[in-house]
Amino acid sequence: MTETSTWQPLIDRLDRLRAGQRVDFWLRDDDAVEPTPALDRLVELTDRFSVPATLAVIPAHTNGELSHYLDRRDDISIAVHGWAHRNHALPAEKRQELGDHRPREIVLDELNRGYSRLRMLHPSSFVPLLVPPWNRIDVALLGGLPEMGFRALSVFGPERKPARKAAYEKASSLSAFPRLRLINTHVDVMDWRGTRGCRDHREIIRDIVRRLDEMDLDEEAVGILTHHLVHDESVWEFLSRLFDLTAAHPVCRWRKVGDLIAR
Repeated sequence: MTETSTWQPLIDRLDRLRAGQRVDFWLRDDDAVEPTPALDRLVELTDRFSVPATLAVIPAHTNGELSHYLDRRDDISIAVHGWAHRNHALPAEKRQELGDHRPREIVLDELNRGYSRLRMLHPSSFVPLLVPPWNRIDVALLGGLPEMGFRALSVFGPERKPARKAAYEKASSLSAFPRLRLINTHVDVMDWRGTRGCRDHREIIRDIVRRLDEMDLDEEAVGILTHHLVHDESVWEFLSRLFDLTAAHPVCRWRKVGDLIAR
C-alpha cells in the first residue's frame, strides 16, 4: 500500500466537511522531565509545522534545566503529570498513581505540590491542566482539584461516550464538577501491548477518522497522544506526515490547550 493510499481516508474525510467547518487538533506529549535528544526532535518537528505542544511534566523529577530549555517559548504549554509517576496499585490491578490506594489527603497534597512546583518553574507556559499518569484517576479526588487551581483534566478516550472500563469512566463523571473541563486525548500513536513502537499507520488514521465522526466540531478537538522518550522512527515519520497534511488542509488547525480550556 502506498503512502498516498494509506492517508487517503483521512484526506477524504476532511474534504467532506462543509464550508466553514473547522477541525481543532491538539498535541499532548507525556513524561517530560529534562532536555533530551528526543525532546529536541519533538520541538524541532512541531516548530517546523507550527504545531503547539503540551508537555505533561512529572513534577517530582524535573528541575530548572527543562525550564531554562523552554524559556521564552510561547508554543509549548506545561501541564501537571501527577507527582512522581509512581504506581501504587496492587500487582493484579492496572497501574495507577492517583487511585484510592492511599489516603485522599496525601494524594491531593502531592498534586498541590506538583501544581505549585511547575507553576514556579514555568511561569509563562504553565496551564492548570492535570494529566493523570496512565490516564487514571479516582473520582473521589476530583472535587479537590479546583481548590488548588486546576481548571481542566485530560485522560484518554471520548469525553461524551465513556466506552472504556478504565478509570476514565470515573473521570467522565465531571458533570458533578462543573469547574473542571475535560479535554482528552483520543488517538495514541504507541503500540503499548505489542511492539511498544509505533502502531500501524493505517490503524492510527482510522482512529482519527473515527474521532472526526464522533466529535462535536464546535466544542471538541482531536487529541493526539505521544511519548517522545520512546518514539521509534515510524512514530516520527507518522507525526511528520500528519503535521504536514493538517498544516496544508484548510479545515485543520492546531490549538494550544489553554485555548481549549478557555473556550
